[in-house]
Amino acid sequence: MTQTSTQPARPRRSRLRTFLPLGIAAWLVLEIWLLTVVAGAAGGFTVFLLLVAGILLGAAVVKRAGRRAFQNLNQAVQRGGTPSGSEGNGWLMLGGLLLMLPGLVSDVLGLILLIPPVQKALGRRAERTFERRLRAAAPGSFGDAFQQARIHRPDGKVVQGEVIRDEPGGDAPQGPRPPLTH
Repeated sequence: MTQTSTQPARPRRSRLRTFLPLGIAAWLVLEIWLLTVVAGAAGGFTVFLLLVAGILLGAAVVKRAGRRAFQNLNQAVQRGGTPSGSEGNGWLMLGGLLLMLPGLVSDVLGLILLIPPVQKALGRRAERTFERRLRAAAPGSFGDAFQQARIHRPDGKVVQGEVIRDEPGGDAPQGPRPPLTH
């Protein structure tokens, strides 16, 4: 006689949940090792100045990107539209945050993210990945709902919307509806 477990099967951990802590630990060890190597070669005060310079530069970049994003949003609200030209602000902020983190590897990555062609390439890749995942979303999932809520206009613009259907026999009048106008 075999007994079966009444407990549900434990879901399998995703790769991200498995390897992210290991990646962070390896990155921290690399940062500390590199700081000690540079401190041994150039001196501890030089490393201290590099870290302070990274923090100051990162704070300035984050402040500038945040101010630019706020100005774009303010102008869009005044126009009654959506913000435009803010593609690089997120990458600038991420670059500034990486510069503010203590460490030389994070500083190099932050400086790379400040280069506009790199920002554009990463933005295009992130958009393609997002679109691909939305298209592959299973019916009934969040991605599927998000995809259905997007309406593509003939000029290529995407308009967020929601479709509400009246059930027959409800309070809504049955008959032709007037066309929607802008």
